[in-house]
Amino acid sequence: MVAGEASGDLLAGLVLDGMRARWPALQASGIGGPQMGQRGFQALWPSDKLAVHGYSMEVVRRLRELFAIRRQLRERFLRERPDVFIGVDAPDFNLGLETALKAAKVPTVHFVCPSIWAWRANRVEKIRAAADHVLCIFPFEPALLAQHGINATYVGHPLANVIPLVPDKAAARRQLGLADGDQVVAILPGSRKSEVRYLASRFFAAAALMQKAHPAIKFVVPAVPNLRSEIDAMAAACGMAGRLQIVAGQSHTVLAACDVTLIASGTATLEAALFKRPMVIAYNMHWLSWQLMRRKQLQPWVGLPNILCRDFVVPELLQDAATPEALAAAVLFWLDDQASGSAKIAAIEKTFTALHHELKRDTALLATDAIEKVIHRS
Repeated sequence: MVAGEASGDLLAGLVLDGMRARWPALQASGIGGPQMGQRGFQALWPSDKLAVHGYSMEVVRRLRELFAIRRQLRERFLRERPDVFIGVDAPDFNLGLETALKAAKVPTVHFVCPSIWAWRANRVEKIRAAADHVLCIFPFEPALLAQHGINATYVGHPLANVIPLVPDKAAARRQLGLADGDQVVAILPGSRKSEVRYLASRFFAAAALMQKAHPAIKFVVPAVPNLRSEIDAMAAACGMAGRLQIVAGQSHTVLAACDVTLIASGTATLEAALFKRPMVIAYNMHWLSWQLMRRKQLQPWVGLPNILCRDFVVPELLQDAATPEALAAAVLFWLDDQASGSAKIAAIEKTFTALHHELKRDTALLATDAIEKVIHRS
């Protein structure tokens, strides 16, 4: 298995649970993180090695190392010939590795369909060459892949099983030392170093503006442990040192506790939707990466909740639009709406509850069933 970043590590961990329940003597190795390690996975490299972002020089500098890792994995797996290879997300890394393994008759499964419905539709041919089977986390994806002759199974989104249908807001607040009556804003500037660099200062500057308008607002930032020093430094640079509650990890607790979240576009936005929280989605990246991404975009939405609902149910402020002033105004709109008892918050909660039911499946079982069929066909 190869899983990239924290989200891939979580997904892979859940699949490992299903596989180990069916095959107690399972041996799994490759690239993984702490969730996989807790399940007996042998990580030859840590998953954060694959945490790269965009198209700019920040990625180019890492290419030699990433190519070397992929070459070593390919040689190892071709030599050992595992019963199955499972690439979890990280398509830029995994599809190339899967293609080489599939050509050598090693069964390959790709977990999480690349977002060919959002951008980079040209990846369809790469997926067909790389994967014997694709495990899809969104219900519309298998039919789309079938049009291109790619076998796929909808397994639900694992996060829909991890996150409760009715989050316990009061318990989460007690865990974080927050009062029931507090106005709480969760700030999630991303889990990658490059995301934090481009977004955290904007988010913290927006928090300063919000606190100036409403001094009682509490801000909580769940920080990826290895990025804590960067987050602390950016908070200080924005004059927010000591005015943000920065916690190690605990993103789910923070999302359960908050009234609204200011959040980087990515998997975390779906987590926020499953917690039924209103949000403001933002993103900013290197200008060259942004130009390239815009040209590949196939839909008007970027945030996963909006893509899945086929509507702008929550605001998106991207690139130059993601100014501290605009971010602060959008978050304060939600807080004011909640304070006034408007029906918009209730409507958002209803929409996100329906989405939660649609995504809730026995992912570990369905994924393991599909993997077993791939192995038997081989």
